[in-house]
Amino acid sequence: MRVTQSMLTGNMMKNLTSSMNRLDTLNTQVATQKKISRPSDDPVVAMKGMNYRRSLQEVEQFQRNFSEAYNWVENSDETLDKAKLAMDRVRELLVQTSNDTYDAEQRQSAKAEVDQLKEHLIELANTKFGEKYLFNGTNTLEQPVDEEGTVAATNKGKVKIELSEGVYIQVNVDAGSAFSQALFDDMDAISKAMADPATTGEQLSAFLTNIDSRITENTTARAEIGARFNRIELMQSRLSEQEVVASRILSDNEDVDFEKVVTELTAQETVHRAALSVGARIIQPSLMDFLR
Repeated sequence: MRVTQSMLTGNMMKNLTSSMNRLDTLNTQVATQKKISRPSDDPVVAMKGMNYRRSLQEVEQFQRNFSEAYNWVENSDETLDKAKLAMDRVRELLVQTSNDTYDAEQRQSAKAEVDQLKEHLIELANTKFGEKYLFNGTNTLEQPVDEEGTVAATNKGKVKIELSEGVYIQVNVDAGSAFSQALFDDMDAISKAMADPATTGEQLSAFLTNIDSRITENTTARAEIGARFNRIELMQSRLSEQEVVASRILSDNEDVDFEKVVTELTAQETVHRAALSVGARIIQPSLMDFLR
């Protein structure tokens, strides 16, 4: 086979172009730290990357959902805790005024405090998180208790938030168990009894059973919230591990081994310079070079 000068030149240019393409690819990988810059570079890596990235985005969305869930349960628990303190104070006042040594003026003072505690409980029952009422089921835009302490038609709907794929956790408290109509009726009855001079200490002490029942309802509601809070924490811990794994898998699929690529780039630069040097000697001098 006859090898001509044009063949040598053509092959040299072809090899130089291939070397430059390789140099460009490695330089792009160093700059972006990604294996590919477009899907056509490696369709398999591109398709896997889309799936891995979608999984990671789902995990990140669930993480945002956890913030919403924590806001619900923490605000609910804090509100119920304050309600428990108010009911404990009502119980304390009942114990004090059930002593027949208390005169009418002292009972009137206790009644005034009970009235204030009732208003405080109404405010707690109408607690809002953002623009949503916490204790009215799924009807979060309607105030559950009016200024007189009348509970609206109780919505027992469960507010649920998806914290994992297909797993929904209830984050609200049943309105009837947290702030029932019985609670405000008991407060009115206690206030009325304290205002009546004819009410005996024994009659006042009879209300202790009612207020103890309301405190028990509050404790039960808080226990349910606590159990959900614990589950939410466990789920978030598991999701955090999934996020780490998803990020690592996505990185393994798309990110380059930086040290390896830099080494390859340095080697390719050396090869390219050598190719240019050899190419310069391959190109045959023209007739004009000999006529100088």
